Amino acid sequence: MKTNFETIDKEKIQLLSFPSSDVLESREEIQQRFFDLNRALALGNLEHSKIKIYFEDNQSKKVVETTVWAVTDQRVILKQGHSIPINRIYKSA
Repeated sequence: MKTNFETIDKEKIQLLSFPSSDVLESREEIQQRFFDLNRALALGNLEHSKIKIYFEDNQSKKVVETTVWAVTDQRVILKQGHSIPINRIYKSA
C-alpha cells in the first residue's frame, strides 16, 4: 500500500485539485478510514503527534506527514488551515 506515494509538504496541499469520487470502494474500508482519522485527531490534540496521510489528488498518490487539527464530515483540517477531502484519503498511520 505504501509504495508509489510521493511525499508532499502540507503547504502545497492548497495547490492541489481533488476529484469528487471516493478512492475507497467498500463500506468497511470507508468506516476504517473514518475511525483512523478520528484516532489521528485524538493523537494530534493530546500528544501533538504527527501522522502520515496517504491520499490521491487528480494527478497522483501522495503522502503528507502532519498533525490533524479537526475532522469534519467532508474534510480533514490540518495545521494552518490546509485541508484534504476525506473521500480522497486512503489511510492514515
